[in-house]
Formats: sequence, C-alpha cells, structure tokens
Amino acid sequence: MTRVRVARISVDPLDLAVHLDAVDDPTAGAVTTFIGRVRDHDPDAAAAVRALEYTSHPDAETVLAALAAEVVGDTDALVAVSHRVGSLGVGDAAVIIAVAAAHRGTAFEVCRQLIERIKSELPVWKRQIEVDGTATWLGLGG
Repeated sequence: MTRVRVARISVDPLDLAVHLDAVDDPTAGAVTTFIGRVRDHDPDAAAAVRALEYTSHPDAETVLAALAAEVVGDTDALVAVSHRVGSLGVGDAAVIIAVAAAHRGTAFEVCRQLIERIKSELPVWKRQIEVDGTATWLGLGG
C-alpha cells in the first residue's frame, strides 16, 4: 500500500475534502491538515497583494510525490498533497496537505516537514501581483 495517496500539481481549485477522503483510514487516530492560502499582504511588498501566479517545472508533480514519500519515510502516515498553479486570488488555496497517522505527533510532524520541504525544494515559482500593478517573481532558485 502506498502511503502517498495524492501528490498533484493542479490548475483546478484545490478541495480539502478530496484530501481528507484520500487519507481516511481506520488505523488513523489523528488527521492534520495544512492549507496555504493567498494573502493580501507581503512584508516586502510596497502595496497590497492582489494575486499570485504560480508556475511549475514539468517534473514538479514527480518531485512532489518524492518529497512526500521521503517525509513519510518509515512512519505509518498517509499523505495527500496538492499544489495549485495558475492565477490565484486572495483567499484561494495554493497548497493543501492532509496527513493521517495512528498518533498526533506523527501526523503533525509529517505535515510540518512536508510543507517546509515543499517551500524549499519544489520547483514551483510565484509571481506576486500588487494592487498598484507591481509584479515580483518569488521563489526562484529554490
């Protein structure tokens, strides 16, 4: 049985229920989730953020699956993870992670490690669009 139930790069809106269903298992006593959303501000931006445009490398989905498998390792955790690409508005979900495990410590730790690895290693970049029209590329080089 594969412990990584979903590892997807998607142009479509992300659905938390799909991720929760994917990790639903009678052995799981804990389920943690992480939803990374587009916010209306960035400490380095001069103006409010209007949107983010995500772009990914063609291998990003394969990399995402590998990252999830590495983080799961030999734990009992089950993982469903997706990252959205394309144009996202404030409030839209950019990343969803659901982790189920027998115990909460494992579920929390796998979820935390996975988002940290995604932020530093997944070949996905974002163009931040501010309300004044300023656009900045973020995430290049890792």
